[in-house]
Amino acid sequence: MIEIKAPHSLSIEEIFTESKSSDDGISQEIADIRVQQFGPNILPSKPPTGVVAIFARQFLNPLIYILFSASILSLTLGDESDAIFIGLVLLINAIIGTIQESGAEKSAHALKQMSATICRVERDGEVMQLDSSYLVPGDLVLLESGNKVPADLRLIHSHGLEIDESLLTGESLAVHKLATESYDENTALGDRKNMAFSGSMVTRGRGRGIVTSTGLNTELGKIASSLSYSEDSKPPLVIRMERFTKNIAIFFVIITAFIALILLLKGEGWHEVLMLSVALAVSAIPEGLPVALTIALSIAGRRMAKRNVIVRKLPAVEALGSCSMVATDKTGTLTVNQMTIKKIAIPGNQEFLVPGSGLTPEGEIHREDQPAYSEELARLRPLLETGVLCNESKLIQKDGIWQGHGDAVDLSFLVLAYKGEVIPEDVLDRYKLICEIPFEPENQYSAAMHAEAGTHIISIKGAVEKLLPLCDEMLTLDGPKTINTHDINKQAEELASAGYRVLALANKTYETFLEDEACDLNFHLEKLTFLGLVAMIDPLRNDTVEAVKQCQSAGIELAMITGDHPKTAFAIASELGFASDIKEVITGPELKLKEAQHRTDIIAQAKVFARVEPAQKLEIVQSLIKNGQYVAVTGDGANDAPALKMANVGIAMGKSGTDVAKETADLIITDDHFASIVAGIEEGRIAYNNIRKVVYLLISTGMAEVVLFILSIIANIPMPLTAVQLLWLNLVTNGIQDVGLAFEPGEGDELSKPPRKPGERIFDRPMLERIILTAVVMGLISFFYFHYLVRTGMEINMARNLTLLLMVLFENIMIANCRSETKSAFSINPFNNKILLFGTIGAQLLHIGVLYTPGINKVLGVMPVSFADWLLLLGLAISILVVMEIYKLIRR
Repeated sequence: MIEIKAPHSLSIEEIFTESKSSDDGISQEIADIRVQQFGPNILPSKPPTGVVAIFARQFLNPLIYILFSASILSLTLGDESDAIFIGLVLLINAIIGTIQESGAEKSAHALKQMSATICRVERDGEVMQLDSSYLVPGDLVLLESGNKVPADLRLIHSHGLEIDESLLTGESLAVHKLATESYDENTALGDRKNMAFSGSMVTRGRGRGIVTSTGLNTELGKIASSLSYSEDSKPPLVIRMERFTKNIAIFFVIITAFIALILLLKGEGWHEVLMLSVALAVSAIPEGLPVALTIALSIAGRRMAKRNVIVRKLPAVEALGSCSMVATDKTGTLTVNQMTIKKIAIPGNQEFLVPGSGLTPEGEIHREDQPAYSEELARLRPLLETGVLCNESKLIQKDGIWQGHGDAVDLSFLVLAYKGEVIPEDVLDRYKLICEIPFEPENQYSAAMHAEAGTHIISIKGAVEKLLPLCDEMLTLDGPKTINTHDINKQAEELASAGYRVLALANKTYETFLEDEACDLNFHLEKLTFLGLVAMIDPLRNDTVEAVKQCQSAGIELAMITGDHPKTAFAIASELGFASDIKEVITGPELKLKEAQHRTDIIAQAKVFARVEPAQKLEIVQSLIKNGQYVAVTGDGANDAPALKMANVGIAMGKSGTDVAKETADLIITDDHFASIVAGIEEGRIAYNNIRKVVYLLISTGMAEVVLFILSIIANIPMPLTAVQLLWLNLVTNGIQDVGLAFEPGEGDELSKPPRKPGERIFDRPMLERIILTAVVMGLISFFYFHYLVRTGMEINMARNLTLLLMVLFENIMIANCRSETKSAFSINPFNNKILLFGTIGAQLLHIGVLYTPGINKVLGVMPVSFADWLLLLGLAISILVVMEIYKLIRR
């Protein structure tokens, strides 16, 4: 087993020796052996709470304490049957709660495991993408801006590399890394500039490093316990519901205390009054509501995962349903991110067409009406070689299939080279890389310097407006000429208007260049030779058009934020139908020129933001929120992180997204499709609707029981239910049906309604109307039925038996009302939620079974009923369905 001590004190040559690695990385065979030796590259995480702990937690509730005390009191007074039943209710409630909560815990834990860190590793000289948990000491890892460092690395190459190590050192400023340096063994962690530490974030530049430590042996691993076992915070919605439940509990406790006082004044025994009051409070208070909400959110998270949306932060499930605007990237989200160069435009208004698509380099470059002459292809060679030299991607053929690693734009230039009879490998073998400027969004270009036989050549590609000011001549078919920026800009405008993404290429050759001269490439980016334009297309995804239509029907506005040319961006936006006038496009440079007080209004009017710098994206998001929008923002780069954090909902791209973006975001789209965002919005709305359904069920049924008792007191008749009957009613109905409602599928019209206001309360006027109406109807009918039975001389236990069955049936039938706030219950397929259907039927059968079970029926004070009585009670219970159908019809 290898052991690398103080890697920061070793030279690059020594680290290769100590790690038994090479410039091509280790072999897969060695990697497999080392995985067995060192174990997976993971940190310990907090496991889901154990079943025993969850079970014990069910008893940590003031209501449970009171109920338990009442059970002890009953036992003391010789009422063993009531005491035993209350104990059974507590036990069954705890079991049901344990099943619910453990399911929610497991769901939340499973969702956390779905977002793995992927890194680029070189093994056997081949670059591959790898789950970071499979890294081993000796692996050669490639870093670029936006990456999360997957293990402790000794850097062997760095270019402008800056890493945020605040997680370890507390230092907020990014550290500039120097791979060539070596340090004393006792050098402080923050001063080891030749190291990259696990968990830190690359903010700029590029680097390569040898893995020196993994898992618990990393610097992060040494403090893992303090990071991994911190308590998770509850979602804000659950916190609000806990507060709401507390307020409702106070309300019901006051009502119950009032009922108890009246009963005592009427001369009822204090023991009976106490038992009844506690049972009524337990039955009426929706103490299971926060757990039901957590389950609803977890279920929604699992459903989103099936639709390619991973939930990193549970509140985003509910928040996504409130979005009134989606500010989206273009490339890879609205489009497929498979760039294909279709045209080459060289100075002098000469255009060449490029056949084919994707990564397969088939077809030959030609003029519109004829093949390209050999001298014309020779003229294109500098442009083709520039695209190869200024490139960070690799295109290889494996088993007859072309595969690409790296940026889609860079890959398109490698494909273009093959089509122009230029072999990228041959070009790269001829030239030695001296230094480079990797592409960064704020620069909008990349550049590289290479040497060949004493000659140095600078290659650069990027946005037209960035490169033209750096050029003083252009290469035409007739040779070099003074640059004509007007004609070049006109060419670029025409290509962009046709929907192409346009990039410019330039180069510069030094016949003499001192090898020991400091290579500050920025210093040499002047007096370049303009080589031409390439027009590439990135087609829309097949499902994007329909997804945009769904957004519009859902009342969600769209905005595109891109670094592309304004006319290219507008062409895409108009094709999708959310921009119709070029005036709805504003560029980053134009935005800079506006006064601060006018920017907010300008941003509010724009639909497309083009040539936007990363820092401006944050300003745009801030302005949209200031204008009253509830904004979901997509992003993939490290520089998108501030905007993702500022947004109401931050959405990172799973395939193209950097680790920084993923760490910051609330949601991750695994397939980078815009349609998946729309699917997430739909699921978010379904989750919120299900939460409302659970609230409606629990509050309305609890209120109905209170109404029944208050009316009985006013009418001066015996209490309609005993304490144990109330507890049974709560157990056999709400304990089963509320969880079933959390599994409700969508009603199908979620994306045909406008987004709800973020501050909208669940307990709003429509909810209040429905609760009052159902509680009054159920309470009144139950009261009049019980009153009728008592006045006709029926024995009190039989009257209570029938009233209890009526209440169970009422709460069973109420499920049909809860399934939609607006739709008729008869229009919803009962089999699309089998958990709810069979749970409700099971609750009714369970109650009927108890009527015939010796011992239990005596404790509950219940007895068998005739089928005719059951049908009569079912008819009475159906009245609540009829009333709510009429109410829904009026509301519609």
